[in-house]
Amino acid sequence: VVLTTRPLPQQLWAPESSSHTVQSSSQSSSLRALCLSIGAIAGKYSREINDQKPSVDGKSTVEFRIAKLNQVWEKATRMQLPPVRQAELHSDLKIQEKDELQWKKSKAEGMDENGEREAKLRRGFNVILAKYGMDGKKDTRPLESNNLKDHDIREGDMFDDPRLDKLWNKAKSSGKFSEEEMQSLKREFQHHKDKISEYNIVMDTVSRTEGERNVISPLEGEVKQHVLHQKHTDLKDKMRDLNQGFERLRKLSHEGFSEDSEFKEPRVIELWEMAQRANLTGDELDSLKEELKHFETKVEKHSHYQEQLELSHQKLRHVESLGDNDHILRNQERYNNLAEKTREMGYKMKKHMQDLTSKISRKGLDRNEL
Repeated sequence: VVLTTRPLPQQLWAPESSSHTVQSSSQSSSLRALCLSIGAIAGKYSREINDQKPSVDGKSTVEFRIAKLNQVWEKATRMQLPPVRQAELHSDLKIQEKDELQWKKSKAEGMDENGEREAKLRRGFNVILAKYGMDGKKDTRPLESNNLKDHDIREGDMFDDPRLDKLWNKAKSSGKFSEEEMQSLKREFQHHKDKISEYNIVMDTVSRTEGERNVISPLEGEVKQHVLHQKHTDLKDKMRDLNQGFERLRKLSHEGFSEDSEFKEPRVIELWEMAQRANLTGDELDSLKEELKHFETKVEKHSHYQEQLELSHQKLRHVESLGDNDHILRNQERYNNLAEKTREMGYKMKKHMQDLTSKISRKGLDRNEL
């Protein structure tokens, strides 16, 4: 008798089925039941389940271990997003995959009973869909949004926010910024614009959750109420960050960049300011400052690869228009390698930022409890 088991693709929100295919010469129902129980005991999180599998045609590997993330990625490739934006999506999906697999493992161990982490993951997934225009809503964001172009889309209407546009135009016409400083300032403004977008997405999910409260059972209502409370807390935190971020932009626009500024990258500056508000000791701040310097180097390197990827894509389109197959193949290979490297670096950078944020928050919390 030969017994084989084939694990089903993993899914996030529905409990994983323990159904397996059993091939047996006797077709015995009792043997099938025994095999199913053995398959279940073998564990949901085995290497065989989590490793990437060949696709149905056997020609390529599935990009992600979770079916719905693959569906998003496949849709994105059909949408033909700009190369830098597509690489960013890949990095975001890899972070989402890591978090979901960790959650599945902790859920199997009896953790997250109140569903808080599950709700956060669901919210993160919705943010990704909305961020890349795949949430089924009409997307009013500019199609070409990789922010590497030197020219403005429309004069005075760069950031789709009246306060940001007014502040940007004032800084631009002040004459106090060099060309390099204007690029740095532009990154700061774009970072703030992204945070506004994320705030609006979370606000939208809160509105939908509140609308669902009247059509769920009392037991579900208790869970929903907890999730809703957490979302409101997130909204308050994001609004506070937005206000602090805008105040920083206002100060930068009026006073310019300080000579003795610790960092240049917006995300790194944000982490450093967060650390300074967290009541850390002097030694902890010094240690974190060194770590943030390494992180800033990683961010700058990733930005460089994004620029190279965009240039490589432009060159590939030009070569394709000429019709030289050998030249096209060489440029396609170079572009594919750059795209893979950019995605990998993007994931590592975002994971590092996630770890740093968690580290600062945890230390600040521990210090406040003391």
